[in-house]
Amino acid sequence: MPDLLRSIKLPHATAMVVGIIVGASIFTQPSEITRLVPTGLGVVLVWLAAGALTLCGALVCAELASVFPHTGGVYVFLKEIFSPILGFLWGWAMFWSVHSGILAAIAVVLARYVGQFVQLSETAVRVVAIVAILLLSAINFVGVKLGSAVQLALTVAKLAAIALIVVLLFWFGGNIRSSSAGQALSLSGPDLRSYGLAIAAGLFAFGGWHMVTYSAGETNNPERTIPRALMLGTLIVTACYVLLNAGYLYVLPLSEIANSNRVAAEAMGRVLGPGAGGAIAVLVVFSALGALNGIILAGPRVYYAMAHDGLTFRWMGRIHPRFQTPHLALVAQALWSSMLVATNSYRRLFNRVVYTEWLFFALLAAGLFILRRRPDYKPAFLAWGYPVLPIIFILASAGIVLSQCVANPRDTALGLGLLLLGVPVYFVWSRRLTGEARANAHH
Repeated sequence: MPDLLRSIKLPHATAMVVGIIVGASIFTQPSEITRLVPTGLGVVLVWLAAGALTLCGALVCAELASVFPHTGGVYVFLKEIFSPILGFLWGWAMFWSVHSGILAAIAVVLARYVGQFVQLSETAVRVVAIVAILLLSAINFVGVKLGSAVQLALTVAKLAAIALIVVLLFWFGGNIRSSSAGQALSLSGPDLRSYGLAIAAGLFAFGGWHMVTYSAGETNNPERTIPRALMLGTLIVTACYVLLNAGYLYVLPLSEIANSNRVAAEAMGRVLGPGAGGAIAVLVVFSALGALNGIILAGPRVYYAMAHDGLTFRWMGRIHPRFQTPHLALVAQALWSSMLVATNSYRRLFNRVVYTEWLFFALLAAGLFILRRRPDYKPAFLAWGYPVLPIIFILASAGIVLSQCVANPRDTALGLGLLLLGVPVYFVWSRRLTGEARANAHH
């Protein structure tokens, strides 16, 4: 496998974790959690629980990344612990639906917020979304160093803006706080099922934490850098989410948060006046750009690794002679995501398949139990809290999948069908493996 340049250091890797997780959802949709758990303390506890569960998953990935510090991350973990077919199905779902779908969805959110400054028709929104995808893909085409530097700059700007929002909400919020904002701080209202659904909703706002593992082959000292980036990034995001929601609760009544899909803009509008909505729109655009850039950087590394194992088209594994990036995999991802935006089909695809990620996350946690039985197993990073935390994470992952099955049985069946379509494709590809590719696949 040709070497990729190792130019990602700890600040860039941490920025990738934070930048990918903090998209637009935290500024627009804490309403679902507040509807499910309509108490101030309950809302804060839900965000803390979602952060703690994400940390459990990050610990699992951190240990696996220290053992298999190779380009492809989760794909490599599944392939090495279980079987190449599981790695292939992860990559299959990523390209056709999960990864490309989330990329398309975030690009459309970004374009809609651009629409707050310029009047955009529905077609124009899609055009702006596609331009954003192509522009950031071009930046990542010309080098991971530039791509990760852009990621670091966007993430630092985003964190500074979040810190400013939190300070402003608490500084000025006391003067205008509604009497109902601080009410209902008991846990007696919602039942356990509501808490479970709220935590599942919160976990989707933490999505993407695992993607930093995809670019291990371009990370300096990945055995140590990736575990540290996962821990640091998850803790930073949890702190941001809890502080932002505490700020919203401080300024707005619970009923208003529960019914708002622009909660950050409304909270800031209450504190600074109507002009604040524009500032929040700028922040959401920056935030979405950061998430988009990280997702664009990460995905092609999986397709690159699959190509070198002979499990997808050879050209996806090519490295640009000058820029040292998997340029053709980047182009393929950009074109397919743009197609999903243009046809508006990303919503159906993404909603049907996103839960399948959690099946694989449960398998990763189960993989630790398999690996730790091997006598020669010596990871550079040992996940804390073993075996309790991996078991909690497996149960949480199973809970998310089951709740999705109960809530949307038809979509779940279609999503599982799309995933299983990859099985016959895998057997076709694996038959085409040459002796050389078979040798590569076992390295």
